[in-house]
Amino acid sequence: MRDVLAAYPGAQRALFRKYHVGGCSSCGFQQEETLEQVCERNNHLVVSEVLAHIQSSHEQDKQILIEPKELAALRQHQPAVKLLDIRSREEHEAARIEGAVFFTQELMHEAMGRWPKDELFVLLDHQGKKSLDAAAYFLGHGLTHVRALRGGMDAWSQEVDDKIPRYRLE
Repeated sequence: MRDVLAAYPGAQRALFRKYHVGGCSSCGFQQEETLEQVCERNNHLVVSEVLAHIQSSHEQDKQILIEPKELAALRQHQPAVKLLDIRSREEHEAARIEGAVFFTQELMHEAMGRWPKDELFVLLDHQGKKSLDAAAYFLGHGLTHVRALRGGMDAWSQEVDDKIPRYRLE
């Protein structure tokens, strides 16, 4: 599953949405398990069908992602575009994109309740996995112009601004 999740960052969300697999402790899976093992253990799901669903969901997820260089260009033309950092406070303080706002519970309530539904904002995390799920959450709640930074801060520091330190989470 580790390889499946690396290739398809939204795979766990896709599995849970259609098959109720991987979303909680009772239906979870281990990183070391194969997709075949997970399918077998969950009502003998057909591996090829499950993989096709994951791939289809991945194609939809790609519409949510924004490339680091695309975001950099967008911010030059529209400096007011909101960039919300969903990493931990420690990560945000240690390495951040200029103008990125630390995402809090209060900010989430403000976005959900008071922001125009079609206002563009971009979510970022460390490597682009959690922000994709967060963007899908907002989209599922009626906000229509939400994006996630592909590769997160890690990609931004490699592709746009190498002055921002890269780091590993243990």
